[in-house]
Amino acid sequence: MDRISALRNVEEALRAFEAGDDDLATTQQRVQSVLQSYATEFEDESRRAYRAVGEEPADGVVVVAADPAEAEERVRSRLAAENAAFDVEPL
Repeated sequence: MDRISALRNVEEALRAFEAGDDDLATTQQRVQSVLQSYATEFEDESRRAYRAVGEEPADGVVVVAADPAEAEERVRSRLAAENAAFDVEPL
């Protein structure tokens, strides 16, 4: 999914919420699904999406980075997870 498609899908979810067709939980689920799809299909020649796998609070966090070392650094900086044990894997 490219950025434009992702934005259109988020916009559709917001319209449905504003119109009263969807409740907040449904809207959140739709937006989260769009973001998950976008992250797993993210394509850039110099960066890619990585997921942290291991101890909380890092487990499951997804970041975009140039390489695994940068991805680990980004996860640690976002979560103050200096002591958490985790690996990163490409999505």
